[in-house]
Amino acid sequence: MRLVPRGRGPSDPDLRDRLYELLEHDPLAYSVGSRFIQLIIGVIVLNLAAMILASVPELDARFDTLFSAIAVFAVIVFALEYLARLWTVAGHTQREGSALSDRLSYAFSALGIIDLMAFLPAAVVLATGRHATLAGLGVLPFFKLIRYSPAMRSLLAAVHAERRALIGCVVILFGVVLTFASLLYAVERDVQPGKLGTIPDAMWWAIVTLGTVGYGDVVPVTPLGKFISVFAIISGFAMIALPVAIISSAFAEEVRRRDFVVTWGMLARVPLFSHLSAAEIADIMRLLRARTIEQGEVLVRRGDVASSMYFITAGEVEIALPSQQVRLGDGTFFGEIALLHKTKRSGTVTATRKTRLLLLDAQDFHALIARMPTLAAHVHETAKARLEETGDLAAAELAQAEPEDTDR
Repeated sequence: MRLVPRGRGPSDPDLRDRLYELLEHDPLAYSVGSRFIQLIIGVIVLNLAAMILASVPELDARFDTLFSAIAVFAVIVFALEYLARLWTVAGHTQREGSALSDRLSYAFSALGIIDLMAFLPAAVVLATGRHATLAGLGVLPFFKLIRYSPAMRSLLAAVHAERRALIGCVVILFGVVLTFASLLYAVERDVQPGKLGTIPDAMWWAIVTLGTVGYGDVVPVTPLGKFISVFAIISGFAMIALPVAIISSAFAEEVRRRDFVVTWGMLARVPLFSHLSAAEIADIMRLLRARTIEQGEVLVRRGDVASSMYFITAGEVEIALPSQQVRLGDGTFFGEIALLHKTKRSGTVTATRKTRLLLLDAQDFHALIARMPTLAAHVHETAKARLEETGDLAAAELAQAEPEDTDR
């Protein structure tokens, strides 16, 4: 267990490490990191809104100075962010290399290219004064949202994971388009030489028909041509359903995988589980429930029935005991003493800031320590140390435990 005295925290790392955590770490709400993300997203939205409105001649003539100022502001913000990421990434990559190699790795990564393209083309256009081109480039910063949107990242990961299957769908689609285009060309070329006189012309009809768009600019007029169109329309539904099914299933699997990784990462931050094997951690993951409490929210009150054990993965709580107050931070856990003695809560637990927790129900807790002796020993050892540090907690819980033992 780690007790965090009030008003104190771990020693600060150097500036580059702190800035890297600010830029790359997934922060809690209301933290400096979350406010930075909100700032970047706000600039992206403002820049996109200005780009859209600037395409309206009346608004562009009236607010040209404002739109230009927004574009310049966005370029400056995105450029500073890119330079900060380029500077802080050194020493924070998985590969052990020089600072230059780390920075080149980021610069040529997908996210690095997106960060660069978010401001560099716009900066060149602003410097040359071709504002009409700026409107077309205004959509580039939108792709920066991939960094801040787990859903977009999961979707891209799903597409990448199923790229071979999707390429196969494209090959099949091309074959189907070519087949129906060739059939209709053979049937209709003499009847409609202006519309279906060549296979490329017929391929336009096939693409529109298979895509279930049906513009109506090219339609068969012969009975056989219409008969072929019926099968083309039916095949179009299959052509749409096949890649949609592949992407949707891959997306759902990617979301489940991401949730698994997030939960695993949360467990890895809890020292209690650091000595367990991967199979044991996976077993525990099925028993835990995630919960987030806001700043000032009361999690449990003194005298409540002990129903769960809690693990803090991010944030901080304050336990108000009869004679003192104790603060617990990241990686700590509490509630195990009441569960071990089967007593009521001896203190009121309040979140000092937004906190993420993992909950282990009492029934699962007892079953878990029964089948994992090493985990049980660790829990008992930690509970004993905590009782020695906060003696009033021991007295309060033993006072509640004695009547229950007497009743039994």
